Amino acid sequence: MPDGAPETPALGRRLKIVRRAAWALILVTTMAAAGFAGWKTFAPAKPPTARQVGEALIKTQFNLTDHYGRAVKEKDFRGQWQLVFFGYTFCPDVCPTTLSVMARALDLLGDDAAKVAPLFITVDPGRDTPEVLAEFVGAFHPRIVGLTGTQEQIKAAAKSFRIYVGRVDKPDVPGGYLMGHSGYMYLMTPEGTYDAVFSENRNPPEDIAAAIKKRLTKERSGR
Repeated sequence: MPDGAPETPALGRRLKIVRRAAWALILVTTMAAAGFAGWKTFAPAKPPTARQVGEALIKTQFNLTDHYGRAVKEKDFRGQWQLVFFGYTFCPDVCPTTLSVMARALDLLGDDAAKVAPLFITVDPGRDTPEVLAEFVGAFHPRIVGLTGTQEQIKAAAKSFRIYVGRVDKPDVPGGYLMGHSGYMYLMTPEGTYDAVFSENRNPPEDIAAAIKKRLTKERSGR
């Protein structure tokens, strides 16, 4: 959390609930299955996976604001492997589960985590201000960077990753709506090109950390 970022009582309570729920989802496999079912409710019938659209079309390209309020572009993360996930702080299941998986993978990487930029890009910029994102990502891991922006900036970022985003009006939930979105973590190379895709329901943190370590080892060996 950046210095001076306020934590409102309501937000603090919600984050405590999110943290407890997220770790419960990681520890209990049936909850992970429930999260996948929730994702399928809002995802399109044939979500745009990396294999379907072609690797060359997926790229790191954005002009956003981080959770410290600083303007950032994709070039600010060049030289690091990037683990990118699109979601939002009011997400009831997949987002907290995925960020918990991401956080655990970072812990498993140890010192190698410094070579990875974990990015959480909101699909709900109307509610996810830098201050809200700072509290949210900080609840999972201090290295996760929350990114927001205008509706057009978020739309452009989502387009560069070829992900699905859509609003679902639900009067019975806080705020009156949910955001449907593709539930993938994209591993991007230090040059900003696509390398691999993971999802919380199919790839445990141990597998994600092992995949990244394998690439870092190859990078160090110059092969």
